Amino acid sequence: MRAGIAGGHPATVAAGLEILTAGGSAADAAVAACLASCVAETVMTGLLGGGHALWSNAAGDELSEIDFFVNVPGLGASRPAAPLETLAVPFGTELVHYAIGVASCAVPGVPAGLERLWGEWGRLPWPRLVAPALRLARDGVVVPPAHASCLAMLAPVMTLREGALVYAPGGRLLEAGDTLRQPGLERAFQLLMEEGAGSLYSGTLADSLLALVEERGGTVTPDDLAAYEVVVREPACRSGYAGRTLVARASLASPLAALSRLPPLRPLDPGARAVALAHALSGPERDGDTTNLTVVDHEGNVCVLTTSLGLGSGDWLAPYDLHLNSMLGEVDLLAGPLVPGERMASMMTPLVVLGDGDDGVVLAAGAAGGTRLRSALVQVLAGVLDEGLGLEEAVVRPRLHPVGDAVHVEPGWEEAALDALAAAGYDVRRWPALHHYFGGVSAIGPHGGAGDPRRSGGAETVSRP
Repeated sequence: MRAGIAGGHPATVAAGLEILTAGGSAADAAVAACLASCVAETVMTGLLGGGHALWSNAAGDELSEIDFFVNVPGLGASRPAAPLETLAVPFGTELVHYAIGVASCAVPGVPAGLERLWGEWGRLPWPRLVAPALRLARDGVVVPPAHASCLAMLAPVMTLREGALVYAPGGRLLEAGDTLRQPGLERAFQLLMEEGAGSLYSGTLADSLLALVEERGGTVTPDDLAAYEVVVREPACRSGYAGRTLVARASLASPLAALSRLPPLRPLDPGARAVALAHALSGPERDGDTTNLTVVDHEGNVCVLTTSLGLGSGDWLAPYDLHLNSMLGEVDLLAGPLVPGERMASMMTPLVVLGDGDDGVVLAAGAAGGTRLRSALVQVLAGVLDEGLGLEEAVVRPRLHPVGDAVHVEPGWEEAALDALAAAGYDVRRWPALHHYFGGVSAIGPHGGAGDPRRSGGAETVSRP
């Protein structure tokens, strides 16, 4: 595959491309791009969130999952938690209920995960990887249309407390084309450059986080920060599809099971194809705000990385403009008892596709969007591997997503497909345009990359330095 990066914002892509051009590895570029996303994509992610990454060498015979998702807090806790605030957010045609507030914040993992990724597979100096994000924090970043749309939807939480000064300066919510300015992030990234990830676990940022949590009644403790560890393991899921082998982490929204339920789509007419997808993708609805990026370096090594804040707690760490995560308020992530010090479950599914024989990695992809993450990945992978579409065509093609007896559809589906869905018993809900509700895929294949227009994403390839 050609060296390049696909991501959820032009500034995220530019940061990764800068590092690849400077001779950085896939891990280096993924770290720099992720840090940049924590400036450019703060509606969807941030330094105080968690994530998962998948790293592979070009041959596909060395694969590692890097688990830096959030931990359940409460180790050594001696005070009761403040009550959570319920919030109903319009998500498509549905009102989705969340619980927010400082006590919804779990133990962050992003800084530790990025530092571990760099330590294992990076080769450029750490400060070089932080530099692009630091520049973005200093200069501000333009809000693209999809992010403005998402901000409008999430305004009830994004404009709480300190967030109003960032996302609604002067009382007006930022719109597409406006510049998002978060001056405190420059201080935060300067600390990250100087102190490393330890700033959030035993340094300056840790002190500020613990002070805020104590003041407002959160449950993150010094013991939680001291005990947090990144886990590196072999990916647990491997499955065949369309003559290829897919490798991914085990998740709450893995696309591998759905792909195994799909019949070959290429010979089907539009109606049969739509119904087959809807049946294969039917399952519980889960929501969340995430972002994904995919990198291939000049040696063919791959890194796919997904991060999230959840909705965000509505609390910002001053003076650093860092939004606290709200993972404990994401009901559908509460897959079991909450035991302090243990990892929370996640829907993130970075994956790679292996070819036959000596082909190695032939496609790398990940997605954002809760359960729509699974739907988006399944439709893109089926389009490329089964139906023979080009990667960009597969990413742009209109999607569907079933929720119970309803199926949401983007414009562009044939009327025969919509009629077939209705005949199969689905309540067909038409959307007027492509929308970030349907997930955001970033992928790289043999002929380049594709970033999802639904998230104002992009992709770039780079020549060998």
